Amino acid sequence: MFKKMFGITMLIVLAGIVIGNFIEQQFEKKAEPNIYDVTGDTNVEGGAIAPVESIGIEQGEAAPDFELETLNGEQFKLSDLKGKKVILNFWYTWCPPCREEMPEMQKFYEEFGEEVEIIAVNLTYMEKSEQDVHDFIDEFSFTYSVPLDREETVAELYKIHAAPTSYFIGTDGIVGQTRRIGPMEYEFMEEMVHALN
Repeated sequence: MFKKMFGITMLIVLAGIVIGNFIEQQFEKKAEPNIYDVTGDTNVEGGAIAPVESIGIEQGEAAPDFELETLNGEQFKLSDLKGKKVILNFWYTWCPPCREEMPEMQKFYEEFGEEVEIIAVNLTYMEKSEQDVHDFIDEFSFTYSVPLDREETVAELYKIHAAPTSYFIGTDGIVGQTRRIGPMEYEFMEEMVHALN
């Protein structure tokens, strides 16, 4: 008798679990994915709603000056590049899109280095160790300047909340194009730089 009662109880429990799972699956099917594009950009590859203060430096504004030590131990100051076009890029070594764009940046720098400076500011405060930055740059033989933002001062100044993020600065020190969040390709850099004054 006990075995029959135990068996019936187990069947009822199992049936309850199956019915509960079925109801949960039906509820999940009815939930619609978030398919609304709130960016207004039909070419966007992703996006998020962010606070107004995260917008960063806008096109037409002066690029804030800063001074950092480079990977080579030299002092770098952005205002020293006035008179040249600048791609100001923010990145870190463990960021897949950053790793994807850096060879494109090197190719672009080799072609246009006489007229355009590429400044790849490493967000060093996000790295496990500064040695990772050295190893990464050495491994791929990147030759553009790599200032180290160890204290997050420049990232805060430029409102960097994602990497890679790039600014395009004209010869007058003014941000000449809308900033780019996400990896850049050679052709994109060429288009942005040619539009700068």
